[in-house]
Amino acid sequence: MDLFIPHTTPTRVAGCARRTFLACVAALPARARSKFDVDAFDRARVLRDANRYVDQKPVTVTASRSARSAGGLHDFFSEGDYWWPDPKNPGGPYLRRDGMSNPDNFDDHRRALMRFSVQAPALAAAWRLTGDKRYANRAADHLRAWFVNPQTRMNPNLQYAQAIHGITPGRGTGIIDTIHLVEVTQAVPFVRDSGALSNSDGAAIHRWFEDYIAWLTTSKNGIEERDTNNNHATCWGMQVAAFAKLTGNRKQMDYVRTRYKSVYMPDQQSADGSFPRELARTKPYGYSLFNLEAMAAICQILSEGGQDLWRWKTTDGRGIAKAIAFMFPYIRDKSKWPKPADVMYFKDWPMRQSALLFGGLALDEPEYIAEWKKLPPDSTIEEVIRNFFIRQPVLWASARRV
Repeated sequence: MDLFIPHTTPTRVAGCARRTFLACVAALPARARSKFDVDAFDRARVLRDANRYVDQKPVTVTASRSARSAGGLHDFFSEGDYWWPDPKNPGGPYLRRDGMSNPDNFDDHRRALMRFSVQAPALAAAWRLTGDKRYANRAADHLRAWFVNPQTRMNPNLQYAQAIHGITPGRGTGIIDTIHLVEVTQAVPFVRDSGALSNSDGAAIHRWFEDYIAWLTTSKNGIEERDTNNNHATCWGMQVAAFAKLTGNRKQMDYVRTRYKSVYMPDQQSADGSFPRELARTKPYGYSLFNLEAMAAICQILSEGGQDLWRWKTTDGRGIAKAIAFMFPYIRDKSKWPKPADVMYFKDWPMRQSALLFGGLALDEPEYIAEWKKLPPDSTIEEVIRNFFIRQPVLWASARRV
């Protein structure tokens, strides 16, 4: 069952409707009663940010459009990060430079999506901590703008994401751009429960994610991304899991859970716990952290109903516990990193990696939580914001699965 104990909103403990709250808590195992108090620890930061965002109106993909996009006004458009003009043929197809982001790309839609994914969850977290409807109302404004309002909503596909000039109008790789909706889906139930969303709004948001799941799991681009073998595959699964959980799609949740066990961990993790395909990149440190975050998010989303991905491992011992154990010494002391430094942004990592918090809670590793508390929770570096997609643990760790 799920333990959900908001500090200032009505108390709920799933499965305890006919018993008193105190009796329910007393019936829980001791370990579940003694969890780290994320709410108290992060309260000041959450409210500081939410107070900045509460007066800011939503901005969606319809606020800007690139002439290079093959899509329409409501279609998300982005360009491949590591693709640059050919100096020998400036008007021709772009060339790839791994790890080097092209600053001249059209990034307006990405920035709008990141802004949404920063602001709406922060506002939802502030509502959960305070019960102040101002926060929930503004979060609801964002949700309606992106998923409901016919004038401003985004179409539920990424057909035109990470286009490459002269090569393709969009590709499966671009699906990674909506990793930022994963934390938005964590925010939706809180905003819905606040009463700030009407029943029709809530239904429309669910339909949007149902349609997006259908596109992710059946389109050429979606299948292409599903069948990759690195962090892109992990992020596809993380998104499908999160969106399926919001919409109650047990079939897709089971599918990702099975894929995690039979594909992601066996194919991506080596015996020492590292992710070799991420280590082979020009940003081995950042990509290793990124893939670990996505793996941990899958475990957090899908560990329920007796299915504990945190403690699951292959017959030869590979699993999330070993992945966190591999990276932990280098999160604690980056100077010990045995691989080359990332070609860009190496000094800007690590952040407050949620794998440490979630893993610390699930695996009873207080050392992980202690290190998580020391790390920076926010960044002003756009590349870091783009690759750091879980920022409001109040929306995640309040549901301690037992």
